This record gives sequence, structure tokens and C-alpha cells, in this order.
Amino acid sequence: MNLLLMPPVDHAVQDALATTLLSNLGAFQSFARRRLGDEQLAADAVQESLLRALKADRKLAADDNVLAWFYRILRNVLTDLHRRRAAQSRGLERFATESAVTSELNDAELEQTACACFRDLLPTLRPEYAEALQLSDLDGLSTDAVAEQLGISKNNLKVRLHRARRQLRERLEQTCKMCATHGCLDCECGSNS
Repeated sequence: MNLLLMPPVDHAVQDALATTLLSNLGAFQSFARRRLGDEQLAADAVQESLLRALKADRKLAADDNVLAWFYRILRNVLTDLHRRRAAQSRGLERFATESAVTSELNDAELEQTACACFRDLLPTLRPEYAEALQLSDLDGLSTDAVAEQLGISKNNLKVRLHRARRQLRERLEQTCKMCATHGCLDCECGSNS
């Protein structure tokens, strides 16, 4: 933009604008706080409104009602905030609903499709491994509960579960051959034995 074509800035009007806005800052924050119910959010809304007002292309004349103009800007900012909060709330609700449905589906799918051979192989594992797998993976107890029941630390339990799963995986590969290599899902080898 050519600076020679820009109208001169009336510094007196701009100073009067800044003085008027700053002298009414408390009223602006009270107005926003009543509508938002949050002190910090209200302060942020007023600050954003002040920035919009100072960046506005509109040049105010001396007789313009600065307060009415600023309250219009503040109401627009508050409306934008309410819209953003509503959109976030809808997004969170949708995420929670989808997560719950997905979780239920995944649990049901795993129960139906996992190879049943591993149940027959549990007794072939070291007894402490079989017990840890039974309590943690099959009975669904928390790591704290399993560690307490077995009388070991959580770190010891993690190591034991790691070794138990590795030993079970090796046994599955020896017993089930192809299906163990390809994921052991929808396995029919349990019905063949």
C-alpha cells in the first residue's frame, strides 16, 4: 500500500480512543465475566476485543460512540468463544461415544477370534508364568492387584509377564505352526487336536 495515499492518522482521536477504552476496562471485564462465568476467560476475551479494536480499519470520528462500538466488538468475541466451546464440547462428546463403542467392539472381537489353543498350553508353562497370565490377561486384574496377590513388586510382575508371553508365543508356534505365525486369529487347530 502506498503510504502517500493513506489518510493521515489523527493521533488525538486515537489517544482519546485508547484513554476511553482503558478507563472502562473494569466495566468491560465485568460484562464479560457475567456472560462467561470465568475470570480468566473474561480477561482473555476483553484483551482479544481490545486487540481487535486497535487493529480495526475503521477510524472513529470524535463524535462516534466509542463505548457502543467496543461493546459490539466484545459481544462478537464472546459469541465466538461460546461457539468454540460448544464445538469443543460436541467434539469431546463424539470422541467419548466413539471410544466407548470402539472399545466394546474390540473387546468382543478379541474374545471371539483369538486362538483357543493358548488355554491348553497354559499348564505347560512354568507355574508362576501361567498364574501371572491367568490373573492379568485372562481374569483382567490390574497390575497392582496381580502383584499384590502374587506377593511380588510391579516391576517383577512386568518382567514375569514379558517372559510368560514370550514362552507362550514359542509354545504356540511349536503347536499351531501356520496360524501362530500369521496371528493366531480365527484358528481351527484347537478343533483338530
